[in-house]
Amino acid sequence: MPEAIDATDKPTPRRKPKPEKTTIGGRTLKPSTLMMGYGYDPLLSEGSLKPPIFLTSTFAFESAAAGKRHFEGITGKRAGGAEGLVYSRFNGPNQEILEDRLGIWDGAEDALTFSSGMTAICILMLAYVAQGDVIVHSGPLYAASEGFVAKVLSKFGVTYVDFPAGATREEIDTVLERARDHAARQGGKVAMVYLESPANPTNALVDVEAVRDARDAVLDPSCPIAIDNTFLGPLWQHPLKHGADIVVYSLTKYVGGHSDLVAGSIAGARRWMDPVRALRNTMGGIVDPNTAWMLLRSLETVELRMQRAGENAAKVCAFLRDHPKVEGLGYLGFITDPRQQDIYRRHCKGAGSTFSLFIRGGEAEAFRFLDNLTIAKLAVSLGGTETLASLPAAMTHLSVPDERKKALGITDNLVRISIGIEDPDDLIADFEQALAYV
Repeated sequence: MPEAIDATDKPTPRRKPKPEKTTIGGRTLKPSTLMMGYGYDPLLSEGSLKPPIFLTSTFAFESAAAGKRHFEGITGKRAGGAEGLVYSRFNGPNQEILEDRLGIWDGAEDALTFSSGMTAICILMLAYVAQGDVIVHSGPLYAASEGFVAKVLSKFGVTYVDFPAGATREEIDTVLERARDHAARQGGKVAMVYLESPANPTNALVDVEAVRDARDAVLDPSCPIAIDNTFLGPLWQHPLKHGADIVVYSLTKYVGGHSDLVAGSIAGARRWMDPVRALRNTMGGIVDPNTAWMLLRSLETVELRMQRAGENAAKVCAFLRDHPKVEGLGYLGFITDPRQQDIYRRHCKGAGSTFSLFIRGGEAEAFRFLDNLTIAKLAVSLGGTETLASLPAAMTHLSVPDERKKALGITDNLVRISIGIEDPDDLIADFEQALAYV
């Protein structure tokens, strides 16, 4: 008889060596350098310089004992997820390499990827709430995020309390105290503080440090602070350094950056990721291998694209600022409010390339401007290589009640602009001729 194989004590093979080298001669390598190869060993894939696309639903175990260990991680009997590859609803090589690289930008211990930004947000919230709980969130939020909290979670006995993006520490304290007392009456807890900064579409900033201090003073520290950082991340703002526990992205936007994919992610300490990973394992919603591969491609140039778009936005906004048919600009580089200036100075590394443009007039005037753009495309989304323009009140935030929109400053003349990487003088010429129709 052939000799029996005892693989019980063999180390679990991985798609990459651990730990990764992130320093050279005492120098910590920058994210833009690590995007070219971190998390991937070509020798494990026939020497392929770039990761192949792993189109498989399931992975073979090297031993029965390894299979057991993997499922201990999958089922939550051991923290941290599977030690190796199991099944494409749980993990895969492309997704794991992508998650490793995403974590680098925010200095996060762990990251998870999803089929869309909203999938990331919904599974994140569901992982932390229970009947009777309260979510505290800043306002405005992206309409689908706000709608999920107000319309979907409410069906399961979860309520919310919100505060304006620019709230002070004292105002945040008051809101958290009210939420804590309300949750206690319902037999629940404050399950999460959810932020969006800059806010969509007004660009209003949230003081993350003040929120952290208020949470620590009023609530149990086990209540996570999550923040949607899509407008400025991963280059221009790093919320985990300012007190957030979980950072959320629509990877569709700047990280993907070519308007050719839809995906989302969250990142933070592993203890915050584990409950979300467990629910994602059950529900699915992990990003597919092809999209993960495309995102790996995009991460190699994200810094270059965002820098160019940011430089373009500064030039375009300098032109728009004094135009007689422009009522105002919600551009972070031109903040006049002292409170917002202070938050920007402490939290942000750049003004970004997405801003709100207030046309003199109302919806009709805004429509005329939008309908006469030539280079800029009339479309929702943002953070792509091309310049995009839309009217949130009539499009992305149409479902928000009129009184709520009014309170949040989402007016009929607010045009959201996402500047791309075209020639800035060409963009200025396009905006100038479109404004002539207003």
